[in-house]
Amino acid sequence: MTARTDFPDGLARCGWVDTSAEYIAYHDTEWGCPEGDDRALFEQLCLEGFQSGLSWRTILAKREAFRRGFANFEPARLAGYGEKEVLALLADAGIVRHRGKIEAMINNAARALEMIEREGSLAAYLWRFEAPPGAPVAHGASTSEQSIALSKALKKLGWKFVGPTTVHAFMQAVGMVNDHSPGCHCHALSEKKRKAFRRPPAA
Repeated sequence: MTARTDFPDGLARCGWVDTSAEYIAYHDTEWGCPEGDDRALFEQLCLEGFQSGLSWRTILAKREAFRRGFANFEPARLAGYGEKEVLALLADAGIVRHRGKIEAMINNAARALEMIEREGSLAAYLWRFEAPPGAPVAHGASTSEQSIALSKALKKLGWKFVGPTTVHAFMQAVGMVNDHSPGCHCHALSEKKRKAFRRPPAA
């Protein structure tokens, strides 16, 4: 997708960004920045799962409500949710009220704890699936070789709502690939941050 320049400040940005201040801020300061914090990685993967079938704009607008309802996406807290908490979430108009997705994220919290125990951190496992240096980026693609591989691996470990498209969007968001359009003013900055980022060591 090509970059656009019809923004109030005149800067070129990825074509998927709308002109709202919130969306511009997310694109400029978060999307594509390499992330190594387990809680943040888990949150992003959960939110991408909720985004399936919806627009990211919808999820972004509800992000604070999601954080309140899902124990700030702390896996150790969320994994303990039961039917009482599920019913409370289904009554929360501030989030996407989908029982299957809600239960999947509680399941995924338990799977995340298992991964942390086994691998040392979520980051150590997830970043293994980053494309090798110099690999071409198919800008605008909905999946990649890496997202397909990570999706299969997570499903094998019992994770849910982690299809290749969802995982690809996650990898884009957390900087595992620099998918800013080449003409976007954030492309070079994202590349600089990726080069400076210290990849999590294996356990």
